[in-house]
Amino acid sequence: MQGMRRLALTGSPATGKSTVCTLLGVDDFIVLTVEGLAKENECIGNLDLRDDSRPIDLEVLSEKLGLPWGKSPERMTIVDGHLSHLLPVDGVIVLRCSPSKLRARQEERGYSREKIDANCEWEFIGGAWNEYDSSVPWTEFDTSEIPVESIVEHIRSWISDGFKPKTPNSALDWIEQGEIE
Repeated sequence: MQGMRRLALTGSPATGKSTVCTLLGVDDFIVLTVEGLAKENECIGNLDLRDDSRPIDLEVLSEKLGLPWGKSPERMTIVDGHLSHLLPVDGVIVLRCSPSKLRARQEERGYSREKIDANCEWEFIGGAWNEYDSSVPWTEFDTSEIPVESIVEHIRSWISDGFKPKTPNSALDWIEQGEIE
């Protein structure tokens, strides 16, 4: 592969993004988070107690990252966060999980019913795929049953193979697979 890249690792909360990043960060990858970048660039708001999140001004953050991110990074970089695909990245990795398994994972984390419903709905309708940018390569992985180590190996293979295919033949369709939310 020619040159180093910044890759978004996106997906609903509890699909395995942070776990994948931990394993990738052991090697030659730099791992950043959307929240960390937002704090560093003063693009993050105060805690919203309704959903226990801090709003990020992605437009301003993207503008601030634009110039410094205009040149390739020194090492392969992964940007962890469910909004990372909206930043000026060179490729996108989408982690998906069946809505029923995602619901169970989020319940184990103690998320509110409102937050779980919103996250599962976003996953059910394809979330990041609705915001697909065809100018960068995308790939997706179903983390419902596959061990995280296998996902990491597939990501490494996708990168080392020059991001082929540039997009999967089809996005996961939970309705087609019999998932009813």
